[in-house]
Amino acid sequence: MKTTTRSYTMRTRAEQVQATRDRILDATIALGGERPLGACTLPAVADRAGVSVQTVLRAFRSRDGLLEAAIQHSLTAVRAERPADPRNLRGSIEALVDHYELRGDGTLLLLGQESWEPFAARATSVGKRFHRDWVEAVFADAIDASDRASRVELVDLLVAATDVSTWKLWRRDAGRSRNETVDRMLRLATSVTEHL
Repeated sequence: MKTTTRSYTMRTRAEQVQATRDRILDATIALGGERPLGACTLPAVADRAGVSVQTVLRAFRSRDGLLEAAIQHSLTAVRAERPADPRNLRGSIEALVDHYELRGDGTLLLLGQESWEPFAARATSVGKRFHRDWVEAVFADAIDASDRASRVELVDLLVAATDVSTWKLWRRDAGRSRNETVDRMLRLATSVTEHL
């Protein structure tokens, strides 16, 4: 009985530690979507997460460790938000636009810092690679059907057609609705695959 109680206690403690880590990471990502990374200080993160700075340091050792962990934590969330289904192009584009609705403004904020903020550059580099991989998965049939010389160009054009800046152009600059943005992005991507 003692072993079972101890095992349960250890498991509960591990779950609490992980929940605290996740809360800190979520707070870091939320702050990074609202303000420049230089303003995402340990006290600001701790305050947002409802923990002490010492708890943040105990979990991640340093601000650099925290930011690196936040990049990986964010990538896990992005993968879940953006399924890539080549059999359901519209569904994939809808998921992409919904992802941009949730994280697009924060992504644009990071992109604006990438030339001078190392962690913004790291985060956007990871995001750009993920987006290119997503495009290659979603449009695999069209890419595979194109001749070898056209593949890189096709992927480049599809990356641009589905980029966060394209979403911004329609949603933020032109004031198009979410559904109009999905329709335009889908039409643009489809025209690229049909005319290359």
